[in-house]
Order: sequence, then structure tokens, then C-alpha cells
Amino acid sequence: MSNEKQLSLFDWSNNNDYSESTSDSDFDSNLIPTDAKIPIPSETYQTMEQIAVHCNQCCRCELGENRTNAVIGRGNPQAEIMIIGEAPGQNEDEQGLPFVGRSGQLLDKILESVELSSDRHVYISNAIRCRPPENRTPTTQEIEACKPYLLEQIRLVDPKIILLTGATAVKALTGEKRGITKIRGQWLEWEGRLCMPIFHPAYLLRNPSREPGKPKWLMWQDIQAVKQKLDELEGDSNSIDF
Repeated sequence: MSNEKQLSLFDWSNNNDYSESTSDSDFDSNLIPTDAKIPIPSETYQTMEQIAVHCNQCCRCELGENRTNAVIGRGNPQAEIMIIGEAPGQNEDEQGLPFVGRSGQLLDKILESVELSSDRHVYISNAIRCRPPENRTPTTQEIEACKPYLLEQIRLVDPKIILLTGATAVKALTGEKRGITKIRGQWLEWEGRLCMPIFHPAYLLRNPSREPGKPKWLMWQDIQAVKQKLDELEGDSNSIDF
């Protein structure tokens, strides 16, 4: 595919095939960007379904060669909280949904502990959409190739709060290189949005102690702070206190 044809995908104003009235079924997956050097501008996609079509055909990095399903997201696409993990694992690759294994079950319980539902109050995604071999940490190149899709998801959800689970997710979105133990529970500002780094649920599964100061105890403090901040924002939507 020529660069000109790939870039034509992004010209919404001059391409009647991709007007706002176009249905998702008409979204031409054959025009998928195949070169990570070709940017995906903001407002390229109008729905999560369009992102899903492209991600399931994407070859901007080598991870797509062995995927079963691209993992886009789950939850409420208009949620006030967005949770971003690292990458899909085997269960996620098979089902095409993020956080559906043991980590996902624990994440749901953590949310429920402060009366948040993964179906109604949050939207969950990952830094990348395809599973790395043997669940290894995604490379910088893989993260950068997939980041435009994540940015489009954030734009479409438009969350008030973003929770970043683990150091890889934090670095992928914000560029912050400090370890998760140093920055978890702290409010950060990214692109005018409130973000909080938190422990990845998989880390909590490896560290099950609930003693004060241990990861699970710290997560309990963090998720309570998140719920408190959300309640504040819902009470005063015109004022955000960083």
C-alpha cells in the first residue's frame, strides 16, 4: 500500500466514505496504517468499533503476527475513570478483552470495595493492544507504535481520572521513568487530566499480605483516594484541584 493511500485514511474532510454518518460496517479496514512511522492524527476515529477494526488488522509492529485478538477495552466507553494496564496476557488474547484473568478479577474486587463497577464507572484498556510473546514487557518501539490508538481511546472516553497500573503503563502514557513504588498514590497531571499511578493487580497477587505498609494495604489507601477525588469532581465539575 502506498503512503498516499494510507494517509488518505486520515483525511476525513475530503473523504466522503468516512463522514460522521458512515456506519462502522462501512469502515474500510483495508486502509489500515501499516507503517509505525506514519502518524495517526487525533480525531481519526469516531468510535471504539472503528479502532477495534484497525487494531485487529494492524501490523505497525511485529506483535500482530501472533495475536489471536487485539484487546481494545471493556467497561463503559463514557466512564469518568479510565484504567490503563500494560499489555494483554494469554486470557486477554484469547477473549479479546483486557483484565479478564486473575488480575482482572482482583481489579474488579478492588473497584467494588469502593462501590465502583467495572461495567458502569470505568473503562479499561492497555498501553498496547496485542500480547507480547511469553507475556514479556513490551518494547519502547511496540508501545510507540500502539500509542496513537490509546490516545484516541482516551479522547473518546474523555475520563476525569486515569489510573495507570504499573510502571510500564505510567511510562507509556506520561514518559515518567520513576519506579511505581516511588510514585504510586500520587496525583499527576497529564494533558490537563488527573492521573494516579497504582500497583498492577498482578503485583498484588504476588504480594498478598494486608499488613499496613504492604502493597495491598497501600492499594486500599489509593483506591479510597480515587473514590474521594471522583466524588469531589462530581460535586464540582467546574473546579479540579491538582
